[in-house]
Amino acid sequence: MTRKIVFALLLIPALALAANIKVAPDLSNWKGAVIVRYKVHMENRHHQRVEQLGGRLHRSLEVVNGAVYEMPAAALEELANDPDVEYITPDRTVKAMMDYAEPTVNANIAYQSGWTGAGVTVAVIDSGIMDTHPDLWTPSGKSRVLYANVYNPTVGADTWDRYGHGNHVSGILGGNAAKSSGSSYTHTFRGIAPQVNFVNLRVLDGTGAGTDSMVIAAIQAAISLKSKYNIRVINLSLGRPVFESYTKDPLCQAVEQAWKAGIVVVVAAGNEGRNNTYATDGYGTITAPGNDPYVITVGAMNDVKTITRTDDKMASYSSKGPTLFDHIVKPDIVAPGNRIMAAEPDALYLTNNYPGNLVPQNYYIKGGSSQPSPYYFTLSGTSMAAPMVSGSAALLLQQTPSLTPDQVKARLMLTATKTFPVSTTATDPVTGIVYTDYYDIFTVGAGYLDTWAALNNTSLATLPALSPTVAYNSATGTVSLVNAANVVWGTNVVWGTNVVWGTSAVLANNVVWGTNVVWGTSTLQGFNVVWGTNVVWGTSAQTQGETSSLAINGEN
Repeated sequence: MTRKIVFALLLIPALALAANIKVAPDLSNWKGAVIVRYKVHMENRHHQRVEQLGGRLHRSLEVVNGAVYEMPAAALEELANDPDVEYITPDRTVKAMMDYAEPTVNANIAYQSGWTGAGVTVAVIDSGIMDTHPDLWTPSGKSRVLYANVYNPTVGADTWDRYGHGNHVSGILGGNAAKSSGSSYTHTFRGIAPQVNFVNLRVLDGTGAGTDSMVIAAIQAAISLKSKYNIRVINLSLGRPVFESYTKDPLCQAVEQAWKAGIVVVVAAGNEGRNNTYATDGYGTITAPGNDPYVITVGAMNDVKTITRTDDKMASYSSKGPTLFDHIVKPDIVAPGNRIMAAEPDALYLTNNYPGNLVPQNYYIKGGSSQPSPYYFTLSGTSMAAPMVSGSAALLLQQTPSLTPDQVKARLMLTATKTFPVSTTATDPVTGIVYTDYYDIFTVGAGYLDTWAALNNTSLATLPALSPTVAYNSATGTVSLVNAANVVWGTNVVWGTNVVWGTSAVLANNVVWGTNVVWGTSTLQGFNVVWGTNVVWGTSAQTQGETSSLAINGEN
């Protein structure tokens, strides 16, 4: 039986901490461990200082020049006044962000052309991988998991997926369809990069929960193992609410370090697109670390179980931008994430609790019974969309190993399909509620993933591909993209804004949506929805509730 660690701390004096700009806004009522980042190189004297204040080192996090400590709440104010301390945050909880969509993104054409991800390794930071599943083996029957470790102390040394999330993600990313290929099968559940290798870094427990420090420790490990296993991509199908600027958030700073170390970081956007708590119709709900401008943040599409893309529509639960505090344009790209069928052994938490999502054998086996398959399972969410992009990144890196993370991001965004309807509706199969989605830059980003188009693009931009920010002009009622001159889609460099995001999304003088378009005053999505005085950007945003971990059943 696993044991959850409970940190018994005193309630932090709210008024005292609120005045200190070196502490996170949600620290006032925190009852757990804290992450401390330092301005100077972290040394033993910093740990000793914490011990003098009654604390104890739990784990060093060199990748963000910090550490996670257990310490008395009453000592945090004094620690924050230490001139060497950069910022203190809670060690927050992160959770998993939860068919065969390979043809929808044209990955089947890539496979037929020989692009399989062979030789490339993806670090899956999740609930673990059950590499007993044949879809994750080589043709000779050897596991493609090259290395496995666990960073969640509540699960001991167990690196296997007991929840059912990490394995499903891995199947989408790189399952080879060993248990659904051949003349006996009517459907083949092949991942995007079916010969890719994996590094399994488990951070989520048997219910899909972990903490910031666990994820940061796993990212740190991926960076250190990069050369040994040729780790070129990290997949993070997990997240939590945003509480401060990405420049302060230790989780965001960790993914930036991985990016700068030459690893493409792909992150789920979150499943809060239906969240209307602040009357924003789901806008401003991107989760961390998907709010960081370096990473590739992925929203979810519903491929409606057809190969053609013309009838695909947005998944209404997919989180929308812009990001809280920094107003960054997110997601960067969208990919199939609704009711995705992928490799999954039975007898896991999700398969036990959602037996209706087990794929019937007669769905994909000729003459099969209606009994549930012990090999495949259906899940929905931006968690399922992220590995679509991670697998596509692996194919690009197999094709051109010299590509930088910025070049991979730019190619995927540049070649994404940009033709969408003005709006579509989706119905929740459980509640019957109908949701409307508008296809603006904060919903679909640069567009819909097209793996084959990305493989056929030869652009080699040398500038950073940071996601841009947006600025709202209340006098004119317009929103403008703010492109720094030193980024790849700056207005004066390789690709103008109209190329990356399409002419239908960005109008005259880089103004996003004129008065007669999606965000115009003549539509339901007026500017006051996102930039009103009483909504997302107010201080109440800091108390936004816990993000939904899964969109398990999907939608119609």
